Amino acid sequence: MSRGGVLRRLAAHEGRWLMSLGWWVARRRIGVAPGERALGYAGAQAAIVYGLTFVCVVETVGMGVLLAGKAVVHEVMLFVDVYTVLTVLGFQAAAVTRPHVLGAKELRLRDGARREIRIPLERIASVRHDLRFVREQREDGGGKDGGGVAELTVAGQTSVTVELSEPVVAVRLLGRRETVRTVRFHADEARAAVTAVREGVAARAGALEAGGTPEASGAPKAGGTSEAAGTPEATAAPVKLA
Repeated sequence: MSRGGVLRRLAAHEGRWLMSLGWWVARRRIGVAPGERALGYAGAQAAIVYGLTFVCVVETVGMGVLLAGKAVVHEVMLFVDVYTVLTVLGFQAAAVTRPHVLGAKELRLRDGARREIRIPLERIASVRHDLRFVREQREDGGGKDGGGVAELTVAGQTSVTVELSEPVVAVRLLGRRETVRTVRFHADEARAAVTAVREGVAARAGALEAGGTPEASGAPKAGGTSEAAGTPEATAAPVKLA
């Protein structure tokens, strides 16, 4: 990808997390349509993010005291420090307002404001609870992605593994396209997410066999017994957080 394309993607990412701050304050989710189920994943990183935010705020106050007699330097550092705090909070805001989404026809897996992987439900061969940590994956000889595997880690872990019968294309933040057959992601309620996805796959298969409209079946409710992928643009109007 050209340098201009990379800069455009980075600018779009910057705009998405900044916008997420507003939706977070308004307690709204982005891209979750009525009837779809949101699968949250931000809880696992919340303590880390808020702890880092506190450290950044303390550093901002300390730098303000140290540079009190140097107006220009103080103003520059104040801007940098405030922007750093917003960046850290935007990281959490993007995760909260852009959860994974289970719909009647596809599963959309998100990595905050960085990327989104769309998986048609009919391509899901299996889904299981599978707690893994980054160190375990690296010991197997891979990085976060590679070998047909995509990992959307949260706080260095994934808890759900989806195996596909047909590959999908995952597009990373800077535009690199990868063909994947296995996707690992984290959900705060991993076992409930696995159950919901299995129910969604079964409902989708039944709708296709019956020749009806899958949209009518809706997404599975909590507690019950393509290739398209890319940057996480909103696919529906933001809705109020539960």
